[in-house]
Amino acid sequence: MSYKQIFRYILLIIVALWTLGPVVWMISLSLKPPTEWYSANIIPKNLILDNYINLFNSSVPIGGTYFMTSIAEAITVPYINSLIVASTSTIFAILVGFCTAYGVSRYRAGGTFTLFFTLLTRMLPGATFVAPLLVYYSTFKLIDTHIALILLYTAVTLTYAIWILKGYIDEIPPEWEEAALLEGAAPWTVITHVTFPLIRGGILASALFIFILNWTEFLFALVLSVTKAITLPVQISLYASAVGRMYGSQAACGLIATIPMVILGYTIQRYLVTGFTFGRVR
Repeated sequence: MSYKQIFRYILLIIVALWTLGPVVWMISLSLKPPTEWYSANIIPKNLILDNYINLFNSSVPIGGTYFMTSIAEAITVPYINSLIVASTSTIFAILVGFCTAYGVSRYRAGGTFTLFFTLLTRMLPGATFVAPLLVYYSTFKLIDTHIALILLYTAVTLTYAIWILKGYIDEIPPEWEEAALLEGAAPWTVITHVTFPLIRGGILASALFIFILNWTEFLFALVLSVTKAITLPVQISLYASAVGRMYGSQAACGLIATIPMVILGYTIQRYLVTGFTFGRVR
């Protein structure tokens, strides 16, 4: 075995430990009783499932009595809220982003400055416009509603959708679309039957990226939701008290929260290979 191969194996082991280490630790923590939350052993001495079971009941989480915490609501409603908000805002961002990216790529709509201006909006920390948003949403009585988070998440992730999808559309030779037009196809038919199928992998990869951003967003959800529109990241933060955090419940909730992303990524994995090549269809 050459030094080059040894170096590759060492690098792979480091990357695997770096990636899987936190996941293994979360699984271990979610199966431990409160007395082992601060111990360094990976395998629990007393393996329990109470951290998972209590997530679906409106009761004091395991360890809550010790930490003098209040009753926590079940994660069912926050889970459904996250699915509704993240899925809907992702669909809106991709639809609007695709139309915008197509106009910019093919017709230079808005010019170069407008495209860069959309990117500038993402360079500002989210905390800088939380207060104005709170006042604005309060005026229109949108606080603690799904539509408030959907509108905000769509606006925030639209920039990513535009820039990512524009890269894929740019890779398609305009001559292919012009040939379809010369054959008598309508412009909308060209988009749906020529452009869209060629960048399908890119659209799905972009949708997965934006869905992850929406699914894990915490700051805006914390500020704009109270009880009805609470999402999973906010719910995880509630498993805490003035004395300490309930790490077992937080780890169990975090693992359950990854299920939709794992299923989504596995379902579209064959398209991701094409999508991650950044639309090189030539």
